[in-house]
Amino acid sequence: MAQAHTASLWARTATPEIDAPALQGQAQADVAIVGAGFTGCAAALALASRGAKVRVLEANAVGWGASGRTGGQVIPGLKYDPDELDAMFGPELGPRIVQAAGSVGDEVFGLIERHGIACDAAQKGWLQPAFSPRTLEIVQRRCEQWRQRGADVAPVDRSRMARLLGSEHYLGGWEDRRAGHVQPLSYVRGLAAAAQHAGAVIHGDSPAVALSRQGSAWRVSTPNGVVDAGEVLIGTNGYTDGLWPGLARTVVPIITLQVATGPLPDALGKDILPEGHAASDTRRLLWYFRRDAHGRLIMGGRAPFRDELVAGDARYARNAVDRLYPQLRDTPFEFHWSGRVAMTKDHLPHLHRLADGLWVALGYNGRGVGLATLLGRYLAELVSGTRPQDIPFPVTAMRPIVGYPFTRLAARVLTGYYRMRDRLEAA
Repeated sequence: MAQAHTASLWARTATPEIDAPALQGQAQADVAIVGAGFTGCAAALALASRGAKVRVLEANAVGWGASGRTGGQVIPGLKYDPDELDAMFGPELGPRIVQAAGSVGDEVFGLIERHGIACDAAQKGWLQPAFSPRTLEIVQRRCEQWRQRGADVAPVDRSRMARLLGSEHYLGGWEDRRAGHVQPLSYVRGLAAAAQHAGAVIHGDSPAVALSRQGSAWRVSTPNGVVDAGEVLIGTNGYTDGLWPGLARTVVPIITLQVATGPLPDALGKDILPEGHAASDTRRLLWYFRRDAHGRLIMGGRAPFRDELVAGDARYARNAVDRLYPQLRDTPFEFHWSGRVAMTKDHLPHLHRLADGLWVALGYNGRGVGLATLLGRYLAELVSGTRPQDIPFPVTAMRPIVGYPFTRLAARVLTGYYRMRDRLEAA
């Protein structure tokens, strides 16, 4: 039986769920897609718009996983700065990756506009404020590298950052005007509805439990039916399981927590993010925050290593809000929720060809709204016949992380170490 959405702000305020009945019996498709999050729904929309017969299989409801729990920030770029990507991938592929990663704002907001998706979309920019002199130098270089490549970015000095955030906490930083934010569960539901309108068939409550070869086709089995398809795409990201051997061991699921206040009255909130930016800072265990369309403050950060959190686990977010906005010290949180972020060892998203006709994109490292939408389209292009070398992103073989059983322990140790480093650096 499908699990209900986690009790989040997004589940409370999203547009209505789409009709996605469970798969029953045998179905045929050109492409079967496992997972109805940003990756799967963006791929389904792109493929169905080209005339392909598409079936999407979702274990629960559309957007049940990370796509319906994320902070909703649409941030261009990757973990690495443009110069680093050029050095890593060379003078031909490097600039193409930089351009692609920088285009995610246009990708997301373009889809929203073309398909009339109601999701409180706001392309009003993203701020990366620096909490220490060392990180201020880093973000100033980052900004300049993007500026040299024609991006709509600008450095932000300390006084302007204080005005844009409504907080004196930071030393300055930079602004990326290509960025923005969305109501993520409404956005993924809108992608799914657009895919259905284009002809895709989406099945909820239909977990893929087996994947096998049937002659020249793939068979994806669910508890109550099967889909036979020439191509299969997997878009399960942080909720990847054992459907394909070893795939879950290519990412480390990290738990992130978010909290939200109620709508803030003007007396408390008029100076907080007054121009509608999203923000995430330069801490190793970063704080990310914004306002929603109704004026709530949403704060996110690292959570304990378990899926089910309790109210007491919000202490880290409470501390962040109180330090940034002391006027909210007595303002309670109305929501707290968690979800999985799929991290990769190399801090890059992965696009893999697992076998003939079997593809996957995953590992968005905290920037899934934009990157998953973009890589979902790339998956659609690959199964439509585009050569891997013509995709502006590397298509690689799957490589499970060596020593994977110890990665969660290592992540716990690193979390404690990073927290200590952040405290010392901010002192």
